[in-house]
Amino acid sequence: MLRQEYKTILVPVDGSAIAEKALVTGTEIAKRNNAHLDILNVIDLKQFSVSFGGMIDANGDVVYQSFEDVEKYLEGLKKHVEEQGVTDVAIHVRFGSPRNVIARDFPNDHETDLIVMGPTGLNPVERVLVGAVSDYVIRTAACDVMIAR
Repeated sequence: MLRQEYKTILVPVDGSAIAEKALVTGTEIAKRNNAHLDILNVIDLKQFSVSFGGMIDANGDVVYQSFEDVEKYLEGLKKHVEEQGVTDVAIHVRFGSPRNVIARDFPNDHETDLIVMGPTGLNPVERVLVGAVSDYVIRTAACDVMIAR
């Protein structure tokens, strides 16, 4: 039986329980494949208030504090993953569109061969207005994508 081996696995997280369940799956796959695991959070600057001119209205302290909070959250996830037996793990924070960063930018930069993510981190109304990130990633990613339920 042919078995796909993965060497670089990406698990994007957004603080939701669904994303953290996907991290459990990604951790198990990384252990079985002795693979590198990347844990990524994408900060979408659109979440901050925007002025009519399109410039970020929030002062830099708000963005910086958000970055620090995310980094602290990711450090906790990394420690937990390492306790589960995965030693080759890195955390990343990127700014931008989660859809594009997860589907194309990050995998291209890190030679990702598997993305493991939850079905969605949005509520039904947000999915209609914004579109599910996971749907976009499934359609456009150049590597394998696993939706962990």
